[in-house]
Amino acid sequence: MEEKIIETNENAMPSNFIHDFIDEDLSEGVYNKVQTRFPPEPNGYLHIGHAKAICIDFATAEKYGGKCNLRLDDTNPTKEDVEYVDAIMEDIKWLGFNWDNVYYASDYFDFIYECALKLIDKGLAYVDESTPDEIREMRGTLTEAGTESPYRNRPIEETKDLFKRMTEGEFDNGAMVLRAKIDMASSNINMRDPIIYRIMKAHHHRTGDKWCVYPMYDFAHPLSDAKEGVTHSLCSLEFENHRPLYNWFLEVLEIPEAPRQIEFARMNVNYTLTSKRKCLKLVNDGLVSGWDDPRMATICGMRRRGYPAEAVRAFVDKIGVSKAYSVIDYALLESCVRDYLNENADRAMAVLRPLKVVIDNYPEDKTDTIEVDINPAKPEMGKRSVTFSKEIYIEQDDFMLDPPGKYFRLCPAKEVRLKGAYYIKYASHETDENGNITVVHCTYDPESFGGETPDGRKVKGTLHWVDANNAIDAEVRLYERLFNVPNPSDEEGVSSFADNLNPDSLTVLKGCKLDASLKDVKVGDTFQFMRQGYFCVDPDTTADKLVFNRTVALKDSFVKKA
Repeated sequence: MEEKIIETNENAMPSNFIHDFIDEDLSEGVYNKVQTRFPPEPNGYLHIGHAKAICIDFATAEKYGGKCNLRLDDTNPTKEDVEYVDAIMEDIKWLGFNWDNVYYASDYFDFIYECALKLIDKGLAYVDESTPDEIREMRGTLTEAGTESPYRNRPIEETKDLFKRMTEGEFDNGAMVLRAKIDMASSNINMRDPIIYRIMKAHHHRTGDKWCVYPMYDFAHPLSDAKEGVTHSLCSLEFENHRPLYNWFLEVLEIPEAPRQIEFARMNVNYTLTSKRKCLKLVNDGLVSGWDDPRMATICGMRRRGYPAEAVRAFVDKIGVSKAYSVIDYALLESCVRDYLNENADRAMAVLRPLKVVIDNYPEDKTDTIEVDINPAKPEMGKRSVTFSKEIYIEQDDFMLDPPGKYFRLCPAKEVRLKGAYYIKYASHETDENGNITVVHCTYDPESFGGETPDGRKVKGTLHWVDANNAIDAEVRLYERLFNVPNPSDEEGVSSFADNLNPDSLTVLKGCKLDASLKDVKVGDTFQFMRQGYFCVDPDTTADKLVFNRTVALKDSFVKKA
């Protein structure tokens, strides 16, 4: 399939066909309200694709003055956990949305069970004792019709008795299933007598041991929607072929005011992995630090990295809603993050790879106070005071003894400006026993404070710095994309994708020097470190140790693998 890549220059806001359908339904009187739901399965952490679904579900209800409920699809107790429920709720709130009600598919287990009995009474369901492999073989292929089960015409009373005994726990897991009786010759393979109940003797995190049979998603989903009063069931495009089955259940069970299912394209972002199975392997194999590793495409990972919720929502809005398969360029997400932080992040002085500079002719007992903008985009926020003294730190990359051409930072032949402070010139340097430069000595022009000189001379290089006498130490983690290939999910198996991990996705810098004004920061606070990028305070921060994550660089510097 040819992929459409949505690049960073996609600025137009596409029309929303979902809203067009809803407008039509309302104008024709099909519905007199709008109600949606976000129905994740609590078997893992939400990712960037879920962010799109959340925005669509909640924003649609908000637009029409309707309701959007959170419904946890807890129909598979062997894979679900309260931990995931709590994480899902936190992610939705962080994105800026509030549900009207919290429901669980398990709230409707009695109703769904009664619907199964009604299908049996109508002769539209039967208990099948075939093995999973036999049932799979019976379904046929996309080009060949299926074959009927030998149990398909089982008498209604016999099916009811077996289903009751399944419910009472008489049979082992996998011994039999309840199947809907539809059409084994249907061109839609989902309509070929799908399984609607299976035996699963497992403790449920909400219903305990009440049930040992559980409904399949395709059966529980339309009935939960209907029971809840959902008018428009919005879901991703892989459920398009399931819509005839969704509608069939609602029709044969004579559900009044049945909901309408509308599908939209999933969000596929390059250089990311969203498969829960593969993400779990990354976590279990120690290739990442956890589900909230800032390199992960999980919502909690993006939050920890410092991505603002507003930027994620802007990203979803910019992509728009369509049915066309596309792959979104990760740089577009970074661009949305960068745009938001440029407007909203406070500025701060930080040197990540420090090199000490001693200004030889600066008085020992002198200290200057320099005012720097807290945020140039918001002058009403005022300025922050930083100190300047005889010893400062600059970046190691900002000094070279023998620089190449067009090098405008500190070197023996060039004068540079220290941001907000003075012009300085190289004088000498010190080295360690291995010949590494440890200290650079300079002289300063006392009449160049603030970058103005009596003779009006200008320099091309401006360096950021931190006062060595008023600096605090920090650990800074520099993050890049986790994978070197655009489509890691296309790799075969669950292990080969690890071969495409970016070895430079995490660089940990210790002993970074920050201006003392950052000593009282809180977890989640965000800053632009001048000339460096945007950073946020990581939860690993303690009273004795500051830890910052780089959220995004000032410019997209990622080099795609050839």
